[in-house]
This record gives sequence, structure tokens and C-alpha cells, in this order.
Amino acid sequence: MIGRLNHVAIVVPDLAAASGTYRDTLGARVSAPVDLPAHGVTTVFVELPNTKIELLHPLGADSPIAKFLEKNPSGGIHHICYEVEDILAARDRLKAQGMRVLGDGEPKIGAHDRPVLFLHPKDLFGTLVELEQA
Repeated sequence: MIGRLNHVAIVVPDLAAASGTYRDTLGARVSAPVDLPAHGVTTVFVELPNTKIELLHPLGADSPIAKFLEKNPSGGIHHICYEVEDILAARDRLKAQGMRVLGDGEPKIGAHDRPVLFLHPKDLFGTLVELEQA
């Protein structure tokens, strides 16, 4: 059911510094920052040959990742994202097998303008998993 790894998301305390490290030190192609007010984050994507790294920074005090950064002031891995062909079919199948979908269970439009859902980390061995429709 799950497809390729779309990205690994890392929360960073300083988006400009993290972008610079990936671009200037590691030699990766790095996007411009994009504010996503509906998600409370600013994102930067680091393009790799086989996947992407999503750098996340809180957008406003009510950002859902602000608490993550408070607990982890140096930042850290926040979630991994897998692609699925049909997000509604994937959601229904996973819920039928006892997985918990976060929020209201309805897909939201994510950073790539595609529908996304998040699965509860307690159901996946402590890992927050995002599903994105390919």
C-alpha cells in the first residue's frame, strides 16, 4: 500500500542556518522558504537524488511544532512521509486495521499541494507518519 519515501521532516530552530548548511556545506539544492499558515509552519525542501528533506520551522506561537522545538531546542526528526496512490482508500484500510488518523480524519492539502494525513505515532512504533497522495 505505501509507496516511495517522499521526505523526512526535520524541525530546526533556525531555518536560514539549516538551509545554508544543506546548501553551502553539504552541496544540496535547497528551495526558498514557504509559509504554510494552515499548518503553522514554514518549510524548506532539500532535494536529494532519491528523496527530499523537509526543514520545518514554527510559523507563529500556536504552531503545532513549537512544542516539539521547546522539548528539543536543537531540533530533530519530526516525521517521515510515504506516498500512497489513493489517500482515502489508504485511510479507510488503515482505520479498519485499528490505526488512528490524527485530526478529524479528513485529508488536508500539504506542502506539495497534495492531500495528506498523519497517523498516530503510538500506532507506528513511536514514529509520526505522514501519508501523501502521489
